[in-house]
Amino acid sequence: GATVAVLTGDPRHSAALRDAIVDGLRDGSLAARQYRSHGAGVALVGGGPGDPDLITVRGRRLLADADVVVTDRLAPRELLAELPEHVEVIDASKIPYGRFMAQEAINRTLVEHAKAGKFVVRLKGGDPYVFGRGGEELLACAEAGLPVTVVPGISSSISVPAAAGVPVTHRGMTHEFTVISGHVGPDDERSLTNWEAAARMSGTLVLLMAVDKIGAIAARLVEYGRPADTPVAIVQEGTTAAQRRVDATLGTVAAVVEAEGVKPPAVIVIGDVVNVLAAAFQR
Repeated sequence: GATVAVLTGDPRHSAALRDAIVDGLRDGSLAARQYRSHGAGVALVGGGPGDPDLITVRGRRLLADADVVVTDRLAPRELLAELPEHVEVIDASKIPYGRFMAQEAINRTLVEHAKAGKFVVRLKGGDPYVFGRGGEELLACAEAGLPVTVVPGISSSISVPAAAGVPVTHRGMTHEFTVISGHVGPDDERSLTNWEAAARMSGTLVLLMAVDKIGAIAARLVEYGRPADTPVAIVQEGTTAAQRRVDATLGTVAAVVEAEGVKPPAVIVIGDVVNVLAAAFQR
């Protein structure tokens, strides 16, 4: 419903500026705060794998309209610099081996700010429902009677391998890929993963949050039948300027990760797809 007009001495320049402004308003990169028909509430926004350009257009629009942003360490933090000064940013980072904000506290923060009449954006890395606890946050808000918008995000489980030259599926090679959380090891009683079934599948395995458990996981996969020479790619800080890829096999991955000093966040891909594009993709 808005009209954008630009006047310069050159009509072509005017048109180019006008189009750039309209595009920025559409994708949220240019904030223009407006009346929100939805009022107070919560939006669970998947921010994608790290590159700020990989957030969805809808996610960026909602972020530009937020009163409060509750963000994770893995969310695209460059986008926070574009927020107006009045926006309150709350750091809910769950840094491995470091400071931790309990999930219950995050839920309480979302509810309290929304009940105070604020529009709250929960900016999460990847997709809210892929090991992101988005479901827990939605349930907490729903129990409090708050409206919730869920904006899917690009999951690191597929985007990070792609950015490093690894397709999680490839015709004639695999008919499935399985995404597994490695935050608990195969010997941990809390583990819900059927590692024997995973080992016997012929498709691609994608491990998230598994850097410190990869030795135990690899050993268990080999024990249950995966060949020790199965290719493995570890992609650290995928889609960001710090991205790097380290290659190994199931038999060597534990030693390689330690020798290379691989740190979270990293996505680990196991399977023949690791090398299928090696000849064509410049690493």
